[in-house]
Amino acid sequence: MAAPDLDTLTSLAKRRGFVFPSSEIYGGFASTWDYGPLGAELIRNVKEAWWRRVVHARDDVVGLNASILMHPRIWDVSGHVEHFQDPLVECPACRRRYRADDTPDLRCPHCGEELTEPRMFNTMFKTFVGPVEDEAAVAYLRPETAQSTYVNFKQVFDTARVRVPFGIAQIGKVFRNEITTGNFIFRSREFEQMELQYFVRPGEDDAAHEAWVEARFAWWRELGLDERRLRLRPHRPEELAHYAKATIDVEYEFPFGWGELEGVANRTDFDLRRHAQASGADLSFFDDAARQHVTPYVIEPAAGVDRAALAFLADAYRVQDVRGKPRVFLSLDPQLAPFKVAVFPLARNRAPLVELAARIAADLRRRWPVFYDATGSIGRRYARQDEAGTPFGVTVDFDSLEDQTVTVRERDSMAQTRVAADALPEYFAARLAW
Repeated sequence: MAAPDLDTLTSLAKRRGFVFPSSEIYGGFASTWDYGPLGAELIRNVKEAWWRRVVHARDDVVGLNASILMHPRIWDVSGHVEHFQDPLVECPACRRRYRADDTPDLRCPHCGEELTEPRMFNTMFKTFVGPVEDEAAVAYLRPETAQSTYVNFKQVFDTARVRVPFGIAQIGKVFRNEITTGNFIFRSREFEQMELQYFVRPGEDDAAHEAWVEARFAWWRELGLDERRLRLRPHRPEELAHYAKATIDVEYEFPFGWGELEGVANRTDFDLRRHAQASGADLSFFDDAARQHVTPYVIEPAAGVDRAALAFLADAYRVQDVRGKPRVFLSLDPQLAPFKVAVFPLARNRAPLVELAARIAADLRRRWPVFYDATGSIGRRYARQDEAGTPFGVTVDFDSLEDQTVTVRERDSMAQTRVAADALPEYFAARLAW
């Protein structure tokens, strides 16, 4: 099925409470977004699915949660002050600004005027620490989580009882003062990353890089993304980052075209070596086989949480003809669905129905996120949960009062099954296991 256009997806996201424009009552604030009740759950589920696969399912990866503000010298040493720049062009007529690589003909997309010559613009956000705003107080909002992992390498290595090869995983907010933003939540100035720094012996890096590319590509497929909309794209030599020996992107065909979901880079020993030289700290490990201290190479799978959410929403969007009327639903993997089960009493003004439905919802809520809805026709309630991506609906009807069974409706097929109320936990445990 063709992916929805971006306006359709944005409208659904706002209508159902996935994503709202930030500061909307004040007219909004460019390229900033707030996640509503469903969006907050979706984002949380994406991160938990990543953490389960990358950290909990492995015995060679540990976690880290580092601060956003760090010593400003880190960004000099890492090369971000020098290299973290985009070419900026301006329109002399309408004063709009663009990245030069977004305007290959050097004409303003808005008014057609010829743009200025490109000049480099550093995309890190500056701030000041303390009461005095001078150069001595300058700090930066981190543009990636990776550097905090490198400067903590020795502490983690010494305390976590790990041995190379091993990884340090981190999920956190990052900030980039992008010149050109847009395409909904695909490119914004504040977003979250899911990054792994996997430390290997020099000489073992190429094989590790290939293995992580395969593993990460498989993860996106397993969570439901259509393989026809996924591809791997190696970076050309001229587009490699200053620290990278090789990078391969996992790309997805969004409604606006192909875009990066995740990059898997071979960063060699660039970062650890630079930080060791600048700080005087020992960021090597003793290799028993080689009988010497070695600075490890780093393989870095780095994915955007927001882009992941956008891809999952776009890929899950379905429109189905049901008796001549369009039915819209999100075929989200149950791991990602904000709510796993919705419970409906057939009538809200019949106390025994409401009491039984509320009791069932409370019982299921001990194990899964459950939405309880007693208002509107049962068809409308199904439709609301279909658009929210809820995999299962449980309807408590008048027969339920007699035989203690309920109707379970499956989202994608709309198939309905009669299940004993006290067997629901076992029924869903078999279908919501991961």
